Amino acid sequence: MMTRLPLILLATLSLAGCKAHWDQVREELAHTGGNPPCDATDVQGLIGQRVDVAMMERLMKATRAENFRWAPPNSAMTMDYRPDRLTVAYDEQMAITRISCG
Repeated sequence: MMTRLPLILLATLSLAGCKAHWDQVREELAHTGGNPPCDATDVQGLIGQRVDVAMMERLMKATRAENFRWAPPNSAMTMDYRPDRLTVAYDEQMAITRISCG
């Protein structure tokens, strides 16, 4: 029983962290009228296009994102959730491979 106690405590703490995160997400959505400030649904057709500053501006306007980040090939990215952020991943040929919010 003593060997299970640390595992149970660890699982409980992990779930508490998840709840706090989703409480924050719900609060942010409530401040925006329930609509996420960034929506990348309508720009998925731009995957394969070349990345440049003009494309960034086009994507920011189309998705209503307030923050932007490029995701270069083979780079590490934080996993924090930001409903107002647009992330655009691209490959070695500077072609967009993924467009997502969060």
